Amino acid sequence: MRLLLLRHAKSAWDVAGLADFDRPLAPRGRRAATMIGEHLAAHRLTPDRILCSSARRTRETLIGLLPMIPSNLEIRITRDLYEVSADAYIDCVGALGGNARNLMLIGHNPTLQDTALELIGSGNPALREEIGAKFPTAGLAVIDFDIHKWSELRPRTGRVVAFFRPRELELVGGEPAIDDE
Repeated sequence: MRLLLLRHAKSAWDVAGLADFDRPLAPRGRRAATMIGEHLAAHRLTPDRILCSSARRTRETLIGLLPMIPSNLEIRITRDLYEVSADAYIDCVGALGGNARNLMLIGHNPTLQDTALELIGSGNPALREEIGAKFPTAGLAVIDFDIHKWSELRPRTGRVVAFFRPRELELVGGEPAIDDE
């Protein structure tokens, strides 16, 4: 089974007094979400089910992916992925992952980074180091598990197979980055 851990894309900080939960994506974040969606589709990394934090920036990241992924997937938007620990993310995957072979979780840092590091037990050590050093906005970790249902998920049982960052994807096939900040 495959777990796709996606950090929300770059959010905007330009509205004074806006609660953290309500922050939208910045223009750069909207472009990054679309780029990640295109990358998922091009590399057949499309999920069967998506678990998404209910915060605005994660929902807007999800919206950016949707045009590039199949419409028959299951989506669960939950407050259980906002301002919680890595253990809570792992519990959420176990409880809500269902029978999805390819499960995506769209969440927040530092919890997403901590979750990836907690789950990775093998794979390319350089990828684990990169994830540990920085899990940027719209970063995507791909971790495979030799399990039959998500309720069997345990720490250090995953094999990291890829780690994608939007800036690298821009260099590979996109337009030059435009700095919105």
